[in-house]
Amino acid sequence: MGMLLETINDPADLRRLPRTQLAPVAEELRAYVLESVARTGGHLSSNLGTVELTIALHYVFNTPHDRIVWDVGHQTYPHKILTGRRERMASLRQLGGLAGFPQRAESEYDAFGTAHSSTSISAALGMAVAAKQKGEQRHCIAVIGDGAMSAGMAFEALNNAGVLETDILVILNDNDMSISPPVGALNRYLAQLMSGRFYAATKELGKNVLKVAPPLFELAKRFEEHAKGMVVPATLFEKFGFNYVGPIDGHDLDSLIPTLQNVKQLKGPQFLHVVTKKGQGYKLAEADPVAYHGPGKFDPAVGLVKPATQPKPTFTQVFGQWLCDMAAQDHRLVGITPAMREGSGMLEFHQRFPDRYHDVGIAEQHAVTFAAGLACEGMKPVVAIYSTFLQRAYDQLIHDVALQKLPVVFALDRAGLVGADGPTHAGAYDIPYLRCVPNVSIACPADENECRKLLTTAYQQDHPVAVRYPRGAGAGVAVEPGLQSLPFGRGEVRRQGRSVAVLAFGTLLYPALQAAERLDASVANMRWAKPLDKELLLQLAASHDALVTVEEGAIMGGAGSAVLEALQAAGVVKPVLQLGLRDEYAPHGDPARLLSLQGLDAAGIEASIRARFGELVAHAAPSLKVVG
Repeated sequence: MGMLLETINDPADLRRLPRTQLAPVAEELRAYVLESVARTGGHLSSNLGTVELTIALHYVFNTPHDRIVWDVGHQTYPHKILTGRRERMASLRQLGGLAGFPQRAESEYDAFGTAHSSTSISAALGMAVAAKQKGEQRHCIAVIGDGAMSAGMAFEALNNAGVLETDILVILNDNDMSISPPVGALNRYLAQLMSGRFYAATKELGKNVLKVAPPLFELAKRFEEHAKGMVVPATLFEKFGFNYVGPIDGHDLDSLIPTLQNVKQLKGPQFLHVVTKKGQGYKLAEADPVAYHGPGKFDPAVGLVKPATQPKPTFTQVFGQWLCDMAAQDHRLVGITPAMREGSGMLEFHQRFPDRYHDVGIAEQHAVTFAAGLACEGMKPVVAIYSTFLQRAYDQLIHDVALQKLPVVFALDRAGLVGADGPTHAGAYDIPYLRCVPNVSIACPADENECRKLLTTAYQQDHPVAVRYPRGAGAGVAVEPGLQSLPFGRGEVRRQGRSVAVLAFGTLLYPALQAAERLDASVANMRWAKPLDKELLLQLAASHDALVTVEEGAIMGGAGSAVLEALQAAGVVKPVLQLGLRDEYAPHGDPARLLSLQGLDAAGIEASIRARFGELVAHAAPSLKVVG
C-alpha cells in the first residue's frame, strides 16, 4: 500500500492534502483496488473507472454531511477505502465482512443502500427536498452510469427534479464513449466556463434584459442552445430543467475538481456529464472490461486464467444452450434480456440469431410488456431475467402478460440465495409473488437436465410460465440433447420410505435425498410450485404420517404454503413442516455456508425433521454433523 493512502482514514484526511498530492493518491488507490479485488474477487472494471471521480467528490464535498448516492453501487470500492474501511477490504463480500454494495448500516458515508440500478436520482432528490424542508444546507449528489440512465425510473426522477428547484447534482458517469484529446481539452475549458458563476449570472442577466424584447430573447436562447450543442450532447437534460455541464474527462483531476467546485456554488438542479473508462489503469481490464466486470480471485500480473479442468455447466449455460437449440427449431422464438446478456447466458444466442435477440437496456418493465406485444402477434418470447429483477416489473407481469394469458416464458436465473452479492440480489420471493397471479405457472427444476426439459415444457404452453433455477452449477447431472419435455404440472417419487414424506421443490431435492437416506423418509421431486401435483400430494398424505416441504425460497407464501392450502381444500389434516428461507434478509457470503445457516443443507434438513418428527423417523444412523 502507498504511503499517502495509509494516512487517509476518512475523507477529512483527504481534504487536508494539497491538490498536487491527489494524483499520487489516485495511483495508490487504483493499485490497492486491483490488489484487494484480485485477492477476494468482486467487481473490478467499474471500480477502476471511478477512482478519480471518487477522490474529487470527497475532496470537494463535505461528506458525510453532503450526501452521495451511488447508483447500483458496484463501483464504490474506492469510496469504501477512503471512508475508513480500507483495512476491511480483505473481508469483501464474505460472511460478516464488507458488503459489495453501499449499505446504510455499514457506514454513515453510505447515504443510501443500492445494488439495483437507476434508483439514485430519486433517492438523492428525496434527500434534497428533506434538507430544504428542514432548512439544512447540504449538497445531495447522485452518481449514475450511462447504463442505468436507460431505465425509466431515472427519467421519472429527472422529470420531477427539474420542477422542484432543489439543489441536486446528478453526475452521469459515462463509460460508453471516449473523448479524443482535442475535444477533451476544449470541453475542459467549456465545462469550467459553463459551470462558473460568471456564465450563470450572465445567462440570468441576459434573460431579464432580453425579456423586454421577446424576439431577441428567442434568438439568444436558440443561439445559446446551438452554441452549447456544437460542443456538448444535445440539450436533452436542459429540457428537464437541469443546467447541463460537460462532458469532461473523469480521469483528469485538474478538470474534475474545478468543475465540481464551480457546480457546488450554483443553485437549482445541476447535471454534470463525466466520461470515464472501465478498467482504467489496468491494461487487461481496459481491453476486456466485461471479463473483468466481476472476476473471482486472480493474479493481477497474469490476469484471468481458464481453469485446467472443465467446470460443471451452470444452469445459466444450460439455459443458453437450450435457447439456441429451441430457436433453431422454431423461428418464432425471440430472446429478450434487460441488459444481462452475459449474466443470463445469451452470448451465443446473440451471435447466432442477432435478428431475434433484444437487449432492451436496464428496463425490466419495458422488457416484460415488449414481450407481451410480441406474444400478441404470434411470436414466442423468452424473457431471460434474474428473479430479483423481475420484481421490478411486477405490474407488467400481472397486467400485460398474465391478465391477457400471453405465452411468455420467464427464465428466472439466480433463484434462491446468490452468495456474495447478498440480499439485494437474492431470488427469495419469486414463488410467493408469482404463485398468487392467475394464469401463471412455476416450474422448479431439480437439476441441469430437468431444467432443459422444463424449459421445453414451459415453451409448449399457451400461457405464461416461469422456470426458476439458481446461480451456478447444480448436482452435475448430464444434460440430454434434444428438446424433450416433461408432463405439465406433474411430480415424481424419487425415494420410497416410511412415515415421513419430503416434498422437494427445485435443487434442494438432492440434500433432501441425502437426509432422507438417514431418516428412511420418502422423497418426492415436485417439479411444479404451480400447478401443484395435487394427486401426488394426496397420495403421499394418505400413505405417510407427516409431510415436509423443502424450497430455496421464502417460506411465507411459498410452495410449502401451496401444499397447506391444497391439503386444507381437500379436508386433509396432516402435520406439515415447512423448510425454506426464513422471514429475514440472508447476508452476503459463501452460498453453501448461507444454505447451512438457513438449515437447508442435508444436515440441516435432517436436524429439522428429527426435531419435529423424531418419533417417526429412523434412529439407526448417527446424525449428520450440523454446520453453523
